[in-house]
Amino acid sequence: MSLDLLTVAAYIGAMLWLGWLGMRRASDREQYLVAGRNLGPLMYMGTMAATVLGGASTVGTVRLGYVYGISGFWLCAALGSGIVVLNLFLAKPLLRLRVFTVTQVLERRYHPLARKASALVMLSYALMICVTSVLAIGTVMQVLFELPFWLAVIIGGGVVVAYSTIGGMWSLTLTDIVQFVIKTVGLMLVLLPICLWRVGGWEQLAVRLPASAFSFAGLGWGTVLTYFLIYFFGIIIGQDVWQRVFTARDGKVACFAGSAAGLYCLLYGLVCALIGMAARVLLPELENPNNAFAAVVKGVLPDGVRGLVIAAALAAMMSTASAALLAASTTLTEDLLPGERAGLWRNRAATLLAGVLVLALSMWVNDVIQALTLAYNLLVGSMLVPLLAAICWPRATTTGAVSAMLGGLGTAVFFMLRDGLDANTPIYFSLLTSAGLMLVLSLADGRARPYPAQK
Repeated sequence: MSLDLLTVAAYIGAMLWLGWLGMRRASDREQYLVAGRNLGPLMYMGTMAATVLGGASTVGTVRLGYVYGISGFWLCAALGSGIVVLNLFLAKPLLRLRVFTVTQVLERRYHPLARKASALVMLSYALMICVTSVLAIGTVMQVLFELPFWLAVIIGGGVVVAYSTIGGMWSLTLTDIVQFVIKTVGLMLVLLPICLWRVGGWEQLAVRLPASAFSFAGLGWGTVLTYFLIYFFGIIIGQDVWQRVFTARDGKVACFAGSAAGLYCLLYGLVCALIGMAARVLLPELENPNNAFAAVVKGVLPDGVRGLVIAAALAAMMSTASAALLAASTTLTEDLLPGERAGLWRNRAATLLAGVLVLALSMWVNDVIQALTLAYNLLVGSMLVPLLAAICWPRATTTGAVSAMLGGLGTAVFFMLRDGLDANTPIYFSLLTSAGLMLVLSLADGRARPYPAQK
């Protein structure tokens, strides 16, 4: 394991060095928050894919592949489809707005009250997305290096907090490009081929797993629909993803490079599901499926190669964690505690504060899929209807929007407490409640603010 530790230590050192380089480029607020709005196709594609594919997508999809088979792919498929739609149809108008947050769009359409209410939801969402990836980082490091869980969280999550705080979006961009390359090589070109070889090839995988493992309906179509309602729409309205859209040089870059990133997500989901299926053959008696990824890495790969794949997994998790962390701090400084004249120290202080809170929450939550579901239930259940109405329905009003947010949020929380985080009811009923309140109260109010023309 000494060689693996050396490899991981080199990776962590490289991330901190890239964070320092990003700090030198983050000379003002716009550079810190959106990298100067000047990323080209390759950097935009890499950073967009790295943002979406994190701890839940990697560890969670491997776990779904272990339990359900190839249908575990649907989680990443929902995320990737959301990326494609966002970049094809919404990126150009979003870039013209020259804003920093999702909630600023709501303020332009409704009232400052709508911005404040939605910012609280967006802050909660971003924090929980970051927690899922830090939790995954801790799980992997705990199993592979036999560390106490709290120490694994502090080390892995602390690196993310450090480079995100000092350099903002420029640090995230530089680290994401390296992380994108590392996880592509480590997972697609190293771990999957070795796992299939250890199983005995595709033929042996087909023989040793039940036929249901090769069905794309193995998760159940109800669960697949829920994934799309939660993750597809969550990607379309999430602050962490929108903030990456704002970094594109122009609409053409966002359209083509962003769509390529979405297609990459689909391929990544298939790879992780297949790794989970191979892990089920190699480690059939695994006590906790949440540890399937770490266990197969530890049990299948030789020294040195194992370190590369661990670095690849950490790359996937850290990229999403850093994106969500910066999204949380941006929501805090731009929406909840605005102060445009303050220096960069204020943005860095907010990022550090959000990072400390994330590390604390990661000690408490214990399931990456459940944490991800919680985050997206809150976001989509409360924010999807008001945001779509702001763009598509001229008669939507502030009263309807704020009521839809609060009603959807309360309904989602109620059904998650009653039926559990794995249930489909929280997202179904929260969307119905939110849509009903928006429709009835907007029609009753009748004082719509016209959407301002953009220059």
